[in-house]
Amino acid sequence: MNQFEPKATCVRWMFVRECVIVAVWLAALLLINSSDVSAQLRLESLAVRGGLSGSSVIGEEQQTDFNQVDLALTARLPWEWSVGTGWIIKTRLLTSAGVLRGSDETNGVFTLVPLDVIFGRKDGLISIDMGVGGALLTDYKFGNQNFGGPFQFVWTWGATSRFAGPFGAGYHFQHYSDATIYGSESRGVDLHLFEIIYWFESGR
Repeated sequence: MNQFEPKATCVRWMFVRECVIVAVWLAALLLINSSDVSAQLRLESLAVRGGLSGSSVIGEEQQTDFNQVDLALTARLPWEWSVGTGWIIKTRLLTSAGVLRGSDETNGVFTLVPLDVIFGRKDGLISIDMGVGGALLTDYKFGNQNFGGPFQFVWTWGATSRFAGPFGAGYHFQHYSDATIYGSESRGVDLHLFEIIYWFESGR
């Protein structure tokens, strides 16, 4: 077998992955910028979030502990469906900007989740949600832990409660991973984020 064949195969797979990433982000941008969607896109909430990493990332050994603080802004998308009389399934866009700290290094982190799906009560008293998107790091090396590159996939799920008028609180699990785009030696991080939320809409 040609000694260069494994390397060539790896390069081809990396190229395919990069094409998929570009395609997904272009589709998200087109979706957001379409006239029908943009006309109905409206701000939903602003959250101050802070948290820390768990003991290990999914499937891999974590090499340092992390803390994150950020601001998260959500915008409501037009797709929603009533379930019974008091429950609803709805969609939103989520974006955030903040800092990620580990191994005495602090770097900026920016995320975009173009589609976050929510199930909960119409009055917002309790809701659960899940979404997938991407993140950009201003520096992807934290001491001995290397994220592999500036782009990371983001998977998030959690629960929120709107219990004091326009104010409430929530918890989200957030996972960063490069999905081996930059190689098998890179490491992501799992974060447990706690948040204080302000809703712009009446929600009633």
